[in-house]
Amino acid sequence: MKYLNADEARHFAEQWLPAWSGNNPELLAGFYAEDAVYLDPGIPGGVKGKSQLLAYFRKLLASNPAWVWSQIEGIPLEDGFLNKWQAKIPVGPVTLEIVGVCFVQLDSAGKIRRNEVYFDRSPLLAEITRLKTRSESKDSPS
Repeated sequence: MKYLNADEARHFAEQWLPAWSGNNPELLAGFYAEDAVYLDPGIPGGVKGKSQLLAYFRKLLASNPAWVWSQIEGIPLEDGFLNKWQAKIPVGPVTLEIVGVCFVQLDSAGKIRRNEVYFDRSPLLAEITRLKTRSESKDSPS
């Protein structure tokens, strides 16, 4: 059992979080173990294994190529750390700033074996709905 201290968590996050931006799912998946478990509010049942994870990352990152993730704080946790983060997520002309947490547990090779992401996604869903409704009203005949 290993606990990452705050500096180790920050160092890991400085390498890993930028891989969430720029639509490079293969780079991001490279941080994960072959048998990794991942879940977030969009897939609360999660995915398991590199092939499922990569398929999910391809879809997710393609839809969000310009979002930017940064660490606010890393808190020691068994075999990893709790990552308090901020994401800047462009939705149309608006960029939302969302704060959330995820826990990151690493295997003996330093790859992520478990990553669970938690945040209130209601502002994100509301903005997506607002943008979609606005777009549909422009497209409909008057």
